[in-house]
Amino acid sequence: MSVQTKPVANFDLVIVGGTGDLARRKLLPALFHRYCDGQLPAGARIIGGGRDELSDDAYRGQTRDARARHAAEHTAAPGAIDAFLAQVSYRRLDVQAGGTWQALARALADRADSIRVFYLAIQPSLFSAACEQLKAAGLNGERSRVVVEKPIGHDLPSARAINEVLAATFTEQQTFRIDHYLGKE
Repeated sequence: MSVQTKPVANFDLVIVGGTGDLARRKLLPALFHRYCDGQLPAGARIIGGGRDELSDDAYRGQTRDARARHAAEHTAAPGAIDAFLAQVSYRRLDVQAGGTWQALARALADRADSIRVFYLAIQPSLFSAACEQLKAAGLNGERSRVVVEKPIGHDLPSARAINEVLAATFTEQQTFRIDHYLGKE
């Protein structure tokens, strides 16, 4: 029995915290697996965002290294990693610097009709600030999605506060709260 996958339209995936451990160990290798399985459209863009000043090539090098360390068991066709990395780029994003979010909005403006996914691969204490920046930059439109990982906050009051900011920034249908450990074998 073969697995059938539904074609996915072009999208822009912005990994806020794209240089962090979650992105390096889990997200980028998983995206490479999806690429190898033919589940990423050719026009999809994966944008790592972080506080560091990095070129696209430097970020692609980090992604290549992460794949080698954390996805080595995956047998890929020759040249697959280079083709995948052609879809990967980097933007400086700082939750304390609104100008970096405005620059991201300008970079995404050429594909306003694409689905935009903002994966907050950052500490829960930064979720609210990131959402406020997304809203201030106009990046929370109806074709936008936000992904946050559990735990959300460190206690009930902080979880409520984060969820209030999420609700003020995105509709419930745009908000994805996930626990990547639930997907492990």
